[in-house]
Amino acid sequence: MGPERMASGQNNPPRTPSDIVREFYKAMRAHRFKDAWAMTIYKPAVEGLTADEMADLRVDFEEQAAKIPEQVEIMGEEISGNTATVFVKVPVSESTPQITSEPVTLINSGGVWIIGTEAKQAEVIKKGHRFFLDALIEEHQSDIEDLLKRLVALEAGYAQQHNGAFGDLPALIKAGLMSDEVGEPKAMGYTFRITIAKDGKSYVSSAEPVRYGHTGKLSFWMDQTGNIKSADNGGKGLTAPK
Repeated sequence: MGPERMASGQNNPPRTPSDIVREFYKAMRAHRFKDAWAMTIYKPAVEGLTADEMADLRVDFEEQAAKIPEQVEIMGEEISGNTATVFVKVPVSESTPQITSEPVTLINSGGVWIIGTEAKQAEVIKKGHRFFLDALIEEHQSDIEDLLKRLVALEAGYAQQHNGAFGDLPALIKAGLMSDEVGEPKAMGYTFRITIAKDGKSYVSSAEPVRYGHTGKLSFWMDQTGNIKSADNGGKGLTAPK
């Protein structure tokens, strides 16, 4: 056998579940997201993504990668038929002062171990490349709705400190009532606005997806009474309900 055939890895033993978990975390931390997801049941969810779609998902993927410790330590693995569980050490922190582990489930697919469960795999295969995109849309829309629900109380608190006048988005961020991220459309997936009346005694807030069908579908509108209106308006803004 020549060196080329030996270098091809044909004689290498198959990768164990622990090997797969280590390589997955390594690829995620290196932001090689397609390589990472290819080791999981989510492979069909990334194979057909365009460069723009990957860019839409990158912020969310980077947030997940940031949670992975630099050194991933495997505490053990258990294999039962076509299912395996790898136990990954959880870094000691104030919330987890004792050494603990979290389980990572894998299944054997075509003789290769991949991260995930059969039940979830069926859902991913059904949705294909829309899986992550639709999940991201739902997450963004839920975040905007939660933000609007909190906004009434935030504005009331701001007005108490400013002679009854409400604050626009930059004012609320400056006052520490909202994070800088709310003002970043790329991070939120939505362009979020607060428009204050000239007398400062009323306001309306609105939010539209940055890229309709990619970062969100619903548009939102709310006034100072907390009356929220949402609808699929093709990415265009909503007006006051009649």
